[in-house]
Amino acid sequence: MSEIKRIEVDDFWADSTIIEAGDYVFVGYCMGNEGKSVEEQIHGAVDTLEGRLKKVGLTLDSVVKMDCLFKDIEDLNLLPAVLRERFKGRYPTRKAYTSEFIREGIRFQIDAIAYKG
Repeated sequence: MSEIKRIEVDDFWADSTIIEAGDYVFVGYCMGNEGKSVEEQIHGAVDTLEGRLKKVGLTLDSVVKMDCLFKDIEDLNLLPAVLRERFKGRYPTRKAYTSEFIREGIRFQIDAIAYKG
């Protein structure tokens, strides 16, 4: 196996938000537009994911798996419209979960796996 590269490391939280391992890139803790509507937060999370992928030369087309975390699972109904707009038919597999987030204004977050090979 090739070298594991930790691209974004946060020593305070002791985690890496981008890791390249072989042909795969693991991207965590993608969120944005905290405190705004859920739809705006979904777009913000995709924006963050897209920005992190650019750091390793990838685009949203490279995403093969997403875990979507919601404060309220009823908000899942807002996700497909945003994904249709942002992924343009090249959808990753995905799961949705509920989560109690660390701050009150967070209602959505993405963790993803992208293929680089």
